[in-house]
Formats: sequence, C-alpha cells, structure tokens
Amino acid sequence: MSKIILTIFLVLCVNLVSGQTKPRIERANTNRDINSENPNQFNNKSSESTRIDDIKNLDAKIEQYLIISPENDTTYVDTTLTIFKEYKFNYLRRDNFELLPFSNVGQTYNALSFNYQKNTLMPLFGARARHYNYMEIADINYYHVPTPFTELYYKTAFKQGQQLDAFFTVNTSKQFNFSIAYKGLRSLGKYQHILTSTGNFRFTTSYKTKNNRYFLNAHVVMQDLLNQENGGIRDDNVPFFESGNPEFLDRAVLAVNFEDAENILKGKRFHLDHTYHLTKETDSLSKNNIGINHIISFEDKYYEYNQDRQNDYFGNAFQTVNLRDRVTLENFYSQVGLQYSNHLLGAVNVNLGYTNYNYGYDRVTLINNQLITNRLKGDVVSVNGQYEKTIKGFQLRAKAGLNVLGDFNGNYLEADASFKVNNNLQVGATASHNSSAPNYNFLLYQSTYKNYNWQTSFNNVDTQQLELYVTSRLFGNVSANVTNIIDYAYFRKDDTGSVKPFQTSNSIQYIKVKWEKGFNFLKRFSLQNTMMYQHVQDNNAILNLPKFTTRNTLLYTNRFFKKALFLQTGVTFSYFTDYYMDAYDPLLAEFYVQNNRQYGNFPRIDFFVNAKISQTRIYLKAEHLNSAWTGYNYYAAPNYPYRDFALRFGVVWNFFM
Repeated sequence: MSKIILTIFLVLCVNLVSGQTKPRIERANTNRDINSENPNQFNNKSSESTRIDDIKNLDAKIEQYLIISPENDTTYVDTTLTIFKEYKFNYLRRDNFELLPFSNVGQTYNALSFNYQKNTLMPLFGARARHYNYMEIADINYYHVPTPFTELYYKTAFKQGQQLDAFFTVNTSKQFNFSIAYKGLRSLGKYQHILTSTGNFRFTTSYKTKNNRYFLNAHVVMQDLLNQENGGIRDDNVPFFESGNPEFLDRAVLAVNFEDAENILKGKRFHLDHTYHLTKETDSLSKNNIGINHIISFEDKYYEYNQDRQNDYFGNAFQTVNLRDRVTLENFYSQVGLQYSNHLLGAVNVNLGYTNYNYGYDRVTLINNQLITNRLKGDVVSVNGQYEKTIKGFQLRAKAGLNVLGDFNGNYLEADASFKVNNNLQVGATASHNSSAPNYNFLLYQSTYKNYNWQTSFNNVDTQQLELYVTSRLFGNVSANVTNIIDYAYFRKDDTGSVKPFQTSNSIQYIKVKWEKGFNFLKRFSLQNTMMYQHVQDNNAILNLPKFTTRNTLLYTNRFFKKALFLQTGVTFSYFTDYYMDAYDPLLAEFYVQNNRQYGNFPRIDFFVNAKISQTRIYLKAEHLNSAWTGYNYYAAPNYPYRDFALRFGVVWNFFM
C-alpha cells in the first residue's frame, strides 16, 4: 500500500513541475458505428484503436501522443469511451473473453480456449497460472509525447483493498522520453485465506539522435505477485455452496482445505534494444537502407511456495512444519542483427542470438533410489530472421528461428499474408510451426512434498497452426484456425492421486472459430456480439475446452448536459457450455486435467453504467447480477467457486499537461 501512495505522490509532483502550459481540449462527435470503435478491426497487430477523434488538442494534437510497441507498431492515446473499453476495464487491462477469473481479483484464470506460445525456442518458466499479470517484454510499450501525459486507473476490489495503475510519461526533448508506472493490488476476498497482493513497477526510456540514425528503447520491470492459497472449498462443503442456503452466503463460513499456505512469483528484468542506421534517412526512399540492431536482456525470477504445516492434500512430506519450495531462473539473452531494406525487395532482418540459462534449486534430492539433480543450466546459440514486403496491396510477413548449438533443440516458422480489399474489407491467412521443449517445471521439479519431485526427458512439443481471418464492416471480424499438436505435455493425477507431468504421443487436433460483430438500431442502441466455437479431436480427453462460448452486450449511449456528459449503459450476457474443466494445483501454480465432473453451463449477467466527463471515464458495474436466481453451480475450477454478485466502481483519469 505504501508503494501505491508513493507512486501517486511522485506522479502528481512530476505533473505539477512539468506542466508549464495546459493544452486546451475539445470534444468531437463520437456517435459513430459501433464497429468503427473496434481496436482490432483493421489492424490485428495492434491492441489500441487507431480511429480516435474524441478529443482535439489545439496546442498538441492527440495523434502526437504516440504508443510504440516492442515491434515498432505505433498507435496513439485513446481517451474515448466505447464498449471495448468496458471489456478492458479489469485487473489485466485487456479483454478477457477467453478467460474465466477466480473469485478474488489477482488470483489466476482458467482458460476457455487454447492459445499456444508462438515463436519460442526455449522452455518457459513454470507456475504459468501466476503469469497472467506478469508483464513480459511484449507487454512493455514505449512513448513519445509533446507534453507530459498521465493516466490513473482505479477499481474497487473484494471485501477490503483496491487496485490502482498509475502511469506518467514525458519527453524532455523531441529525442528523449521516459515513463514510470506502478500497478498495485491488495484484495482480501470473500473466502477464507485468499488474500492477494501484487505489484508491477515499470520504467521505460526511449532516445533517438537528431539525424534519426540511432534509436534506443530500454525498460526496467520489477514484479511481485503474492497469493494466499487455500486449496479451494473442501469436498464436504461443496453441497453447502451449491444449496444456496442463506447460512452459507457468507462465504467465509465455508471450510477450505488449508489456511496456512501462500505462493509468490517475483521477477526483475533489464532490457535494452538499440539500432544504428548506417545509411541516412533521406537515402531510404531511393537506395538501400542498412542498419545494425542489438538486444540485450537479463531476467531474474523465482517462484516460491510456503506452508506452515504438512497437509495430506499434497501427500507426505520430508518435514512437517515450515515447508518451503523455491525455484529460480536466471536468463541472459543477447542478440546482434543486420537490417536491410529497399523499396523493391522489402525489409529483411537476420539475427544471431545467445542465451545463458540457469534454472533450478539449491539442493539435490534422492527419492525412491532416484537422484534428482538441482540445476538445468547451459548456453544456447540461435539464429532468427524476419521479412516484410507489400506487393500490390498484399502485406507479407515471415519469421523463422532455430537453435543451432546447446542442450535445447527448437525451431519456429511463421508466414502471414493479408490483403486490404477496400476500407471495409480485409482478409488474411497465417501459417505457423513451433517446436520447443516443455516448460522447465515439466523437466525438473523439487518439493518438500515427496510426490512433487521429478526429472524427465520429454520430447519437444510440436505445434502447427493454420489461421484464416476476415475483417469486414458488414460481416464483422471472423477468424478460424486449425491446430495440430504432437507430444503435448500436461499435468494430471496419477493412479496414486498425485499431480504429475505427462506427455502424450498421440496427436491432438483443435479447431476454433470466433466471430465479433456489432449492430446499431433505434439510433441510440447497439448490440455487440462475440461468439466462439471450439472442437477438439483427442481420444485421451487431455485438452478439454467448452464447445461454445458467447458474450452479448445490449448497449445504450447518449450525451447529456449540453454534451458535457457521455453516458454508456447496458447489460452483458456471458455463457459457455459445460465441459471437463481443468483443476488448479496451488503448489505448482498450474492447472491439471480432470475428467470426473463437468462444469459450466451457467449464465453470467452484468449491468453497467459508464460515463465520460472531459478526460475522465467512470465505471459502475453490478457483476453476476443473476447469481442468486440461476443456481449456485458456478465454478472457475473444481472446488473454486466463481464470483458472487458484487457492485464495483472504478475510474480512468487522463491528464494532458
């Protein structure tokens, strides 16, 4: 909490010092077709809308407040209030249509779809259930602004606590920018022992020379994500929850499996990406453009599970009190590359990469006459490249990578082609292949609990995907992909009831079709629809997902008080069919396969009233309004109920100094 207060204080102080002149801001008419507000309508590579005309800054145009992604996709600040802003007003600050949150803010999410990690050559750190709010390199943006810019995000939590995201950026000159931000959360929750406390600190800086020959982007990120864990409500208390008996509507009276455990994921990263162009900018239109790029990145992270006493929920342990599991990863990456482009051949990047990794524990383990090592460490040399070219309206992109030296084999290939038929229609296709080792915790894991110790030699997981997408004002956004997975790695309980890693030699086929479209009617009303169909061909029932998922929002918008207030109100209906939902293991911080009971088939109805006054957006929502009258069968995972009805408030406040 002290970090949050300190960050707000620093942001406000910098605003007061930096703000020499305050730009005048006017509103523009935003009564447009609902689909024109869709941030993904005509740019699948961008997460922000490029159709912004809600404010006009007479001294510094809103289009000058630039947001630059790590891949140099550039958008600008969006202060509009749309239904897509409503979808992103959550802890993750992105649309979570394909995720199902647990009961408390800051806990994990159960995935309602399959999304594999593309273009990876190395295994990922484990505890993936704790990584939804862990900011990776791809999540860090850079900025270029004509005047200091601030954004404050606030939203209420459950029982006690709050969540805040405070951000400030300024250009000290046209060449140099820095930003500082802190995202913090503390929420008690409604069940016993599920307090969450998280913090994400970010600092970024960008620099370019006046002759535009040298560019630098760098960031420092420090994160700590802590959850108290209770193992879910006990099996003998599940009937009490599902009964709807008023005595158990106070969720704190439900007995949980334990009340003395917590896990935490901490990490810090230092990242630098800089480029020097050997040719002048004026030469790029007529001659070859050649540049040298260098990336250097170091990340140090650890995951820790602590419990006061041994609990039979996980089986026998080497000790009975003060149980502590801690695994670390130090990952150093350096890449040097050559960039070449001209108007005939397109743009080509060729890179040579070096990775030094050190994953593991501080001790070796001998169990059942098997010696389990404490470390996986070594060096990997890789090559990768990218290509881009536009040919008569066709946008072509390709990426490829290969590990050439080291203990981990890996390769990837991705090709994308898109064509903009006109301003109302764009079509495209993507084909990709990825082969990489399973995550580190599949290969090596140690714990004070005896059942959670293993060392494996799994094969690479091979994934191929073909995706087709159409973006149309008339028909909406449609995407369809077919995925084939070979040697899929997963967690599941073995015959003794212990969660273990497994790998199947059978291939799994997965089909996903998603449709998004909005309709306007009666001038002020809109209906925004998002629907997803999935089919899995898997004889072993390993990859389990709902067949049908939908979200439908009936929306009313209008302006009041001489157009000073923009109002948005409506009802959102969400639903997914029942399926064998994955269960959650709090010691591993991973989900595992279960085929004992199906979950789902419960509607969720939210009522919201949002308003925009000047550059302030206010959000009020009644979540899961129907929880008391559609049955208490809603779960985020087995033994982990979904959220009850809650009334929540929040605000996003922008300052242009």
